[in-house]
Amino acid sequence: MRERPDKAKLLNRLNRIQGHVGAITRMVREDRYCIDILTQISAARAALAWVETERLEIRLSHCIEGGDAEDQHAKARELIELLRRNAR
Repeated sequence: MRERPDKAKLLNRLNRIQGHVGAITRMVREDRYCIDILTQISAARAALAWVETERLEIRLSHCIEGGDAEDQHAKARELIELLRRNAR
């Protein structure tokens, strides 16, 4: 399997998310101000949403666009089911 150019960008963002989560852990351990902790949580959540959106775009552009119609429908159904599970 070939390396995708977007992989480095996603890994970089995931490393930053790990940094946010580490900061949240330290802040809770240190009994930091609640608003500061919530701000870090919000930043981590936004970064995860960005990664999710990027992966969705990749899925749509690379996986669903290729293949025959039956394969496209199966992949679209799989994606719709994932979105339904996440909406709960």
